[in-house]
Amino acid sequence: MLSAEAVRLAAIEILCPFSAVMAGDGFPTLAGPRIYDSRAASLEEIDRTESYTPVVALYTHQSGVSLMGSATDATDTQANCVLDVVAELAVAARDDAGEFADAMDAMADTDPSARLVLAALCSQVRMLLTRSVQGGPWRRLVKHVIDIDEQTFAMPEFGLRHHRVTMRFRLEIADDQFDMENGGLPEPIKSVYEALPAGSYAATKLAELAAAFAGNLRQPLAAVAITTGPVQSGPANLSV
Repeated sequence: MLSAEAVRLAAIEILCPFSAVMAGDGFPTLAGPRIYDSRAASLEEIDRTESYTPVVALYTHQSGVSLMGSATDATDTQANCVLDVVAELAVAARDDAGEFADAMDAMADTDPSARLVLAALCSQVRMLLTRSVQGGPWRRLVKHVIDIDEQTFAMPEFGLRHHRVTMRFRLEIADDQFDMENGGLPEPIKSVYEALPAGSYAATKLAELAAAFAGNLRQPLAAVAITTGPVQSGPANLSV
């Protein structure tokens, strides 16, 4: 479902605007430019001179579509998706024994101040998507935010509570609307693409997809024939 992908790509542009990327400044969250699409940050992308590096990764966890009712046709649908936003304070995890190479992981040290930074980052994400002026394009795709669930990653059996929170947005969204005659991207992702800044990450990805949707012309209706059977007056064949 491309409408679910549109929700994620629009969120990426809101959290990491192309204008800020080009200027190198003006990012709206504590994560700065470290907003990732469907992947975690790598070790090379975190600032190892700091105690931790705030990062955000977005994933489309689930999507689906169903009919509005048992008596509706195939185009009368309601769609939904689950958008996962993983916010964390990333650090370079080191193996003191030297057996394994360094790897990126969420900070596991007990640090109340760091926990507040993580909570602020999550609040920024929620505010930008659901309340801000910049989040308008995202809210045009999302009909209804059903709920937002925040889960902290923890391993209590080891006494570890990582500075990583998964924000799970359960959303009711617009379904794909295909242009069967002209082809091209279906709505609403087509409108998202047209509104995105040229050269932005999301616009570049969608441009690659546009050619995959060719038109599918339907055979024009040539005639309609109605045979009524025996009649008392007039022709029995009402062909047009």
